[in-house]
Amino acid sequence: MPRANRYYHPGYVWHITHRCHKKEFLLKFDKDKMRWIHWLFEAKKRYGLCVLNYTVTSNHIHLLVYEKKTNTIPKSLQLIAGRVGQEYNNRKKRKGAFWEDRYQATLVDSENYLVQCMVYIDLNMVRAGVISHPKDWEFCGYHEIMNPKERYSIIDHKMLISFFRFKNKKQLQVEYNGFVKQKLEIGTWANEPNWSKSVAVGSEKFILEIQKKLGIKAEKRKIHRNKNHWILNESEASYK
Repeated sequence: MPRANRYYHPGYVWHITHRCHKKEFLLKFDKDKMRWIHWLFEAKKRYGLCVLNYTVTSNHIHLLVYEKKTNTIPKSLQLIAGRVGQEYNNRKKRKGAFWEDRYQATLVDSENYLVQCMVYIDLNMVRAGVISHPKDWEFCGYHEIMNPKERYSIIDHKMLISFFRFKNKKQLQVEYNGFVKQKLEIGTWANEPNWSKSVAVGSEKFILEIQKKLGIKAEKRKIHRNKNHWILNESEASYK
């Protein structure tokens, strides 16, 4: 797995993937998934983490966030991962790592690319064959996007509306539900590793902008294109 990207530039969207230690099913119980969601809410409350989407599975999580200011993401992830692992180990009288040492962070372009990544996250358990629609998985952001909470909300609807240039929450709900439905009808929701294993995904202009911004850090990384988007890959050394 590529090393986690630690260069969080404000003003960008990031897709975070974090797996349990040795891919063990340490989040298989609902109460542990709910504790991860609880600490995600705490990160939003304490540090102002801007959450666009998320899902919790039995052995890993996906989190889509917008970095408004420097260091919000690393502080939030440290809080969430640390508290979830600590609580689990205390309850189970277990010692050792709960998470893989590093999480993967991928920069995501806006508009069409952003919604593709959001749908990818919400269809995680559909790809796993556990459910047929994200409405049937309690531990994902789809529910709050469709039915905004008045209290204890996690998803930043205002930011999503701004990104997609929608008029209001109702349009966000209708349009996003349409994107999910279309993806399910087409049936092209097989695993798409670019969303979880790349430095950045988006338009050619966006990828070149990111490569330039990263400077020497992007020197050995390769750009390639598939039918839907451009990708800035990790260097080969990251896989060794």
